[in-house]
Amino acid sequence: MNSLFFAYVMLGLAIISEVTGSTFLVKSEGFTKLWPSLAVIVLFSIAFYLLSQVIKVIPLGIAYAIWAGVGIILTAIIGFFVFKQSLDAAAIIGIGLIVAGVVVINLFSHATGH
Repeated sequence: MNSLFFAYVMLGLAIISEVTGSTFLVKSEGFTKLWPSLAVIVLFSIAFYLLSQVIKVIPLGIAYAIWAGVGIILTAIIGFFVFKQSLDAAAIIGIGLIVAGVVVINLFSHATGH
C-alpha cells in the first residue's frame, strides 16, 4: 500500500478520533462524569498518536491544517445536529472558507507529497 495513501487514512482516523473526543468533552460536563471523561482521554490520545505517525509522511503544517480544518467542520456539524447549537451567517461563511482552504491544499499544494 502507498505510504501517502496510508498516511491520509491515518489522518482521517485521527480526525474522527479528535471529533469524537470533542463530542465526549461536552458529555463529560467539565470532566465531572467518569466514562465520558475517560473517552475524551483515550480518543484524544489516539488522535495525537495517529497525527504523530502522519507527520512522518505529510509535512506538519499541511497535516495539521487538514486535521484542524476538517475537525472544525465536523465538530460544527455535530454541534448543530446533535447539540442543537446554532450557526449564524458569519459562522457558515467561515466554515465555507475553511472547506475552501482544505480543498486548495489538497488539490493545488505540492507540499502535501502528491
